[in-house]
Amino acid sequence: MQRETLVAVVNDLKAGKVPALSPEDFTCFSFEETEGNPNILPATAQQIATGLTEADIPTFERAIRAIDEGDQAWLGFKVVYDAAAAQANTDNEVTKKYGGIGSADGESAVFFCNDEKEIVAARPYSDRDKFQMKDVTRGPAMHNEQFDGLTWCSVPLFDAVRVWLLGASDVASEVAALARHVGFSVTVVDYDAAYLNEDRFPHSELVLLDSFDDLAGLPAGRADYVCVLTRGHMHDPQGCLWAVRRGVHYAGMMGCKGKNNRVHDLCIEGGMTEGQWDAVKRPIGLKFGAKTPAELAIAIVAELVDVRYRQRYSEAARARHEADLGR
Repeated sequence: MQRETLVAVVNDLKAGKVPALSPEDFTCFSFEETEGNPNILPATAQQIATGLTEADIPTFERAIRAIDEGDQAWLGFKVVYDAAAAQANTDNEVTKKYGGIGSADGESAVFFCNDEKEIVAARPYSDRDKFQMKDVTRGPAMHNEQFDGLTWCSVPLFDAVRVWLLGASDVASEVAALARHVGFSVTVVDYDAAYLNEDRFPHSELVLLDSFDDLAGLPAGRADYVCVLTRGHMHDPQGCLWAVRRGVHYAGMMGCKGKNNRVHDLCIEGGMTEGQWDAVKRPIGLKFGAKTPAELAIAIVAELVDVRYRQRYSEAARARHEADLGR
């Protein structure tokens, strides 16, 4: 989400104009995110915009402040497609009890929520609305279809974590698709265009090098993640050295013990310390018996999700979640 987009919305509302809520800016309404959903379409974004008033300005201003402060926060949308059903549908014996009312009203709305569960909204909301406002901000972006008559969606007010996949291997192809699906921004690096192409890596940024010796020119940031997945492990040392020199938040590498020992020796010869080597996750991914490229991708992306959760959520939010997980 771009700050200037929200500023433009605020300025339009102050001027009494209908703001532009485009699917390109508010990506929960994009064709890709809404495909197959009969209740929410790209045009829904602008339909909601027509109902916004000056009363909604504080919601967007709170979102702007969240961006300025680096808050873990979302701008969310209540999308009503059947007002009577939205208000009449109440919890039953199976679902958690939030009282005998459904949604507070039959109108679509916009709201702000962060990981501390602060909510800012112009329209009234019921206890069950509040539950869904919080529920729709569990991840980088979510849709929520739990109850009749309405749906909920959100866009994050923070940047997606950049994951660098070093090597256009079969595992990398599976990781790229799954990582993007769970909200990461993916960049794939290789030197062979036969492997590094849009057919194998749709929707990923592709960086074609002359060789892995040219990694030094790539601008990984300290918040980025690096997965070293080079074909045949032939260029793992260059990948590990580059990740460590860039000081990335997370670096992991595939490979069995024998290959890792040889990569270790080459990394140390290349200037890596033992402490830096120990900081590279080896083997990459959670351990649950994964063998095939698709299974390994699940293990790797599951670990990336866990690292992101620990990195991004506040200590208080993590403590609550850890208690729920029993760990």
